[in-house]
Amino acid sequence: MSDNRPIHTGLEGRIADIIAEPLEAQGYELVRVQVMGTETPTVQIMADRADGASFTIEDCEAVSHLLSAVMDVEDPINSAWTLEVSSAGIDRPLTRTKDFNRYAGFDARVELNFPGPGNRKRFTGKLVDADAETVRLQLEKDEIVELKRADIRKAKLVLTDALIAFTTQPTVTN
Repeated sequence: MSDNRPIHTGLEGRIADIIAEPLEAQGYELVRVQVMGTETPTVQIMADRADGASFTIEDCEAVSHLLSAVMDVEDPINSAWTLEVSSAGIDRPLTRTKDFNRYAGFDARVELNFPGPGNRKRFTGKLVDADAETVRLQLEKDEIVELKRADIRKAKLVLTDALIAFTTQPTVTN
């Protein structure tokens, strides 16, 4: 597992396996694959630029053309489907180890598949850090909980003024 790749299972995992390398070869990183619907499913792909620059409309278009071609050849879905490509946005889903660590100190919501510490499924707090196995979150009263990455159903940043300020800072390059 890579810090740069999210963890997916099932159909979403097969799609992620198919598209991750072509995306990376073009200077992008996969943030999330989500398949919604059954009759004519929508395949939602969230991506980032590998260089850390803002993900633009032109990037959405380039990724859409690339992944349409890749998905047509590999054909992981046996019926008609719709492709939707977007940036992860400011209040982005947290899917990769590097995302949890990049946004350490910012507020996040984490939902588990089944009850975890304190017999709870939902947690909101400040991200402390993460590794391949665990996410650490600081709750109220400075309590730190360790959540198993494999048990996380979804995690995302909470939109705050501090997060907006952080994400709108210009990227510094040398």
